[in-house]
Amino acid sequence: MWLRLRQIAGLAAQLEPVEEDLIDVLGIAVCYRDPHIDYFGLENALFPIGNQLLEVVAPIQENTAGGRYIERRGGDGGYMIITQCDDHGPRRKRVEDLSIRIVHDTNSDQFINMQLHPRDTGGTFFEIDQQLGESALNRDGPWHPAGPDWRAGQRLERVRGIKAAEVQCDHPEDVARRWSEVAETDLDTSDGIFFLPLENATVRFVGCTDGRPEGLGGIDLDVVDRDAILEAAERRGRVSGENQVYLCGMRMNL
Repeated sequence: MWLRLRQIAGLAAQLEPVEEDLIDVLGIAVCYRDPHIDYFGLENALFPIGNQLLEVVAPIQENTAGGRYIERRGGDGGYMIITQCDDHGPRRKRVEDLSIRIVHDTNSDQFINMQLHPRDTGGTFFEIDQQLGESALNRDGPWHPAGPDWRAGQRLERVRGIKAAEVQCDHPEDVARRWSEVAETDLDTSDGIFFLPLENATVRFVGCTDGRPEGLGGIDLDVVDRDAILEAAERRGRVSGENQVYLCGMRMNL
């Protein structure tokens, strides 16, 4: 029974400029564009970061859920923390026992997912998925949302993983404890900050200090070439702090 950080999703008002920033600054490449996401009035691009994925989603029509979320948060920003598990059935029962609404779910012979309602969890969208089939449980195994061959898009010269996600909220302790209930994982509070340990990363819960409402405020990257990232970010005006860049409305700590 484990829970692994497999994908981070961000929302952008326009896909192309954010895509250009990510490619130039992080040195990553698009591995897949979902041809069916237009059903929701959206377009997207997925980028491997090591054996995890970063997705950017953008509205292509008026009055989409994604567009309304951008308006509520005051611009581009983080959207979803997407985890992979090996035991979806018991986890779904846990969610139902906690009276948490499921915004969207799918169930096929390849993939099972459920997106939890952020009003019931707090913070941001928390998604729990299970990949099925051969090599499904491997860290670098298949991942249905990223297409048939996501590994062909791997670029490891500058970044090789996502180490943490940072959720900003008005009441970090309450939200952290709610996520802990869902994940059935004890919190780490040793540093005076609430951390939810996952198999390969952590989720950190902090207060809102940037003038924006609660949501996925940033991620921590496992970097290979920090200097190259900062140099490219400087050219594009995307350096936001010491060893930090600002892409897709998210703080990315190096």
